[in-house]
Amino acid sequence: MNIKSLVITIVVAFVTVWATDFLIHAVWLSATYGATKELWRPEAEMLEKMPWMLLGQFLVATAFTTIFAACVAEKRCIRCTLKYSAAIGVLGGGGQIIMYAVQPFPGSLVAKWCLGYFVQSLLLGVIVHKVYKPNATPPAYGVTLTDSTRQS
Repeated sequence: MNIKSLVITIVVAFVTVWATDFLIHAVWLSATYGATKELWRPEAEMLEKMPWMLLGQFLVATAFTTIFAACVAEKRCIRCTLKYSAAIGVLGGGGQIIMYAVQPFPGSLVAKWCLGYFVQSLLLGVIVHKVYKPNATPPAYGVTLTDSTRQS
């Protein structure tokens, strides 16, 4: 794993998560949230909790990027990246569906969350794929047989 590239990519991923969360929640879903005010903290209280939101976004970016770097990046295959990203998007949507079962969220809001997280994951995957640079030579796993050690 290329640690320098990993750190840079985590920062880029964090900015991407923050920006897309802003577009999803503050722009696209703003009217929906306004119509369901009784379900949310008052705005002043949410602003007080903003450091927790940023921490959560940072952890999402870190986990997404670290798993990508460890399991997908060395293939340098955009199809593999998109499959990984789609799986993460489905995982995030599954969490929202669980929340729908236990909290009184409108089904249309949950559907929009699922769609938003799925698209966000795909975009994040493409960006991480472009930014992260694996080591030039992958580490050797196991023993490589040379002609002198190969048994007949």
